[in-house]
Amino acid sequence: MPHLLHLETSRARQFDLIAFDWDGTLFDSTAIITRCIQNAVRDVGGAVPSDKDAAYVIGMGLMEALAHAAPDVPVERYPQLGARYRHHYLARQSDISLFDGVLTLLAELKTRQHWLTVATGKSRRGLDDALQAVELKGLFDASRTADETAGKPDPRMLQELMREFDVLPARTLMIGDTTHDLQMALNAGCASVAVSYGAHEPEAFAVLQPRFIAHSVGDLHHWLLGNA
Repeated sequence: MPHLLHLETSRARQFDLIAFDWDGTLFDSTAIITRCIQNAVRDVGGAVPSDKDAAYVIGMGLMEALAHAAPDVPVERYPQLGARYRHHYLARQSDISLFDGVLTLLAELKTRQHWLTVATGKSRRGLDDALQAVELKGLFDASRTADETAGKPDPRMLQELMREFDVLPARTLMIGDTTHDLQMALNAGCASVAVSYGAHEPEAFAVLQPRFIAHSVGDLHHWLLGNA
């Protein structure tokens, strides 16, 4: 017979699958990515985007993001633009870390038997490099990246994760720091939670109907324990 505690936890759980965005949600990387985008555009001779415009594209697939951030750069220079972005990002990668409190949050959600996944605009190589960190081993059950599926706000990443675990949209929660994340959740028929400490200003979130806007990892932790 299943343990009584397991039954109580299962009954109380509203979401079986929780999908996290990476940069700006779990990883404190928004400022560095913004600078890397600006430096890459400068390197190829484009008009350098403002901090706000560079941060806006975080979460999109790389080439889509760079094209949006540098509309004056001709298409034939996109490969060079992408290469320069990677150059700058790799030079700063070791400066990026998880937000304080993220590991505790993930570990506690894991004990409550949620499926924990990642849905990110990063490349598969970039995400795998980040997941090599010892403290992240075994925390995530699956992940999807923009280069192997489709960039946000296309719902394909979430749809594939839901199919993998045979979870309905009503039992799936997307957590992210951008309007791209929240729109992807809407497009997939899933609930969402926004965090305001990442790339996008929280004033843009309400129209996309997040269940909650967390202003810190502590806020997010408290809401998830009470509502997820």
